[in-house]
Amino acid sequence: MILRTALLFIALLPFNVFAQENYSVATIPANLTENTNAVIRTDQTDIIITSRKLMVIKTVRAVTVLNKLGLQYMDDGEYFDKSTTIKAIEVNIYDENGAPIKKIKRKDFKERALSEGSITDTKILYMDYTPVQYPFTILFNSEVETSNTAFIPRWSPQKGSFVSTQKSGISITCPQDLGFKYKDYNFGDVALNKTQAGNTLNLSSENIPAFRSEDYSPSFYKITPHVLFGLEKFHLEGVDGEAATWGSFGAWVYASLLTGTDELPVETQNKIKSLVSTETDVLKKASIVYKYVQSKTRYVSIQLGIGGWKPMLAKDVDRLGYGDCKALSNYTRALLKVVDIDAYYAIIYGDTNKRDIREDFVSMQGNHAVLAIPYNGQLVWLECTSQTAPFGFQGDFTDNRMALLVKPEKGEIVRTHVYNATGNTQIAKGAYTITDAGLLSGGVQIVSKGLQYDDKYYMERESAEELDKAYKSRFRNINNLKLKKTGIVNNSDTQELTEDITLEAEGYGNKSGNRILFAINAFNQSSSVPQRYRSRKLPFEIRTGFYDQDEITINLPAGFTMEAKPENTTITEKFGEYKTEYKVISPTQMVYKRTLIVNDGSYASSEYENYRLFREKIARNDNAKVVLVKN
Repeated sequence: MILRTALLFIALLPFNVFAQENYSVATIPANLTENTNAVIRTDQTDIIITSRKLMVIKTVRAVTVLNKLGLQYMDDGEYFDKSTTIKAIEVNIYDENGAPIKKIKRKDFKERALSEGSITDTKILYMDYTPVQYPFTILFNSEVETSNTAFIPRWSPQKGSFVSTQKSGISITCPQDLGFKYKDYNFGDVALNKTQAGNTLNLSSENIPAFRSEDYSPSFYKITPHVLFGLEKFHLEGVDGEAATWGSFGAWVYASLLTGTDELPVETQNKIKSLVSTETDVLKKASIVYKYVQSKTRYVSIQLGIGGWKPMLAKDVDRLGYGDCKALSNYTRALLKVVDIDAYYAIIYGDTNKRDIREDFVSMQGNHAVLAIPYNGQLVWLECTSQTAPFGFQGDFTDNRMALLVKPEKGEIVRTHVYNATGNTQIAKGAYTITDAGLLSGGVQIVSKGLQYDDKYYMERESAEELDKAYKSRFRNINNLKLKKTGIVNNSDTQELTEDITLEAEGYGNKSGNRILFAINAFNQSSSVPQRYRSRKLPFEIRTGFYDQDEITINLPAGFTMEAKPENTTITEKFGEYKTEYKVISPTQMVYKRTLIVNDGSYASSEYENYRLFREKIARNDNAKVVLVKN
């Protein structure tokens, strides 16, 4: 009865119930307009879950947009599909003084597919409004009904950088037998108001000032307040699910989403058996299967009903030659099964900004699927959507984050492969000559591994024109650069890329009277210095560590004496270490050695200036010059 009464109350609310609010810009507290492009005046979400298969979400949101940069926070649309219906939607626009200037009804909204180039039944109903003046306030009202209770919208009272929040709240009403749960994160200095009345939970926060974005800040979800919600007993596209523990949830994924999807045509089974027939090593057999998938399939996003979460049948992928991350991972799993190799389907967040599956909160999470092969007590990870990635290589889109490993009997949270700083290497060895006219000519061989390999292995497919552009950008410290030869060798078995570069540049040595000046580090200058902040507010992250080693022989013109050279340098900080060595072999030759290791890690805002100075010292030393004077 409580649920029916609550739902009836929401349904009977006048749709413009919040229209009586005063939306004059003058009523916004002064502290909420500092460093602000938009102000969330009110953002109220009311969710009624009446059963495992029915959820109603009512949203009332008023946003004052102060300038063009604040338009991104209007958030003026709703998604829908076969399982989700938009029952009502409306927008009212107010001017700076809070006077109404426009009403946009449902018939005025536009509709489009979720994304181009994907197979999906999800669409968005959105408002196309071009403001005629700033500031203005948009009042958005909507009501959505869905049979999917696997995803209860998260609540985030802070929407982004340069946006403040006057008031934000959420209420959720849910039967006790569904196992409703929630967990809050990162509230810190933001007060979280919480009340519980019967089956209804109310959460709210008020007066949250805007914050500015800062270089090297952690991912948004790591530092801003938010609350996750979930049900232990939920419904997803016609399938009932269980999420009491990661073990039981993983077992449900296997039984309900994977079981019965791995059948393959006999012809394909025989073909894959034939391909590996002479190989006995497990990983070599798996590599053959992986390369077969890469040669036969391509990636296409699929978001059709349960297909947004359940893989396509392996036999359909085999017939069509395409699939999304779920389908291609499952297809590879099915092929490996044919040749007696176990592999686990795994759910993760795929993003270059690392994001974990929340181990402390069991729910539907993740946006990507990969595969893991157990081998000698370790897991070998496969990115099955790439037609070019080497076998067993992840890269920074999926590395070093918590994933849900789906086993037949249970789910398990594990960490994907970690590339540490000393594994992300770039080793360079080369030589160049400086003539008495200041001309530089020489070459360098560069071998990259780990995530430095990840940044470069695409280069083997680049045209000569594209490589010329890339190298001129990389060696931008060398004016008048001319590339004489570029060679790229990608060894996918060892996961290393070798670059052989021959180049020359007129005027690299700057002539001044009877002297020549030039920066000795020609091939690997680190000139980027983090931005200075007078008062850094946010913590910072070095997301990827790396190790560079350079050894360059420099041939000097005859008839000159070295008047000045840099001193050997060692700079050691908690963030890493930088070393240089300058060794004179003869009057016409010297050797330059350089190593730089930068450690990944998370640090307090108070340590940012030390890191900036560390990088500044490196940049200064990398530009250190040799002075030659004519005899």
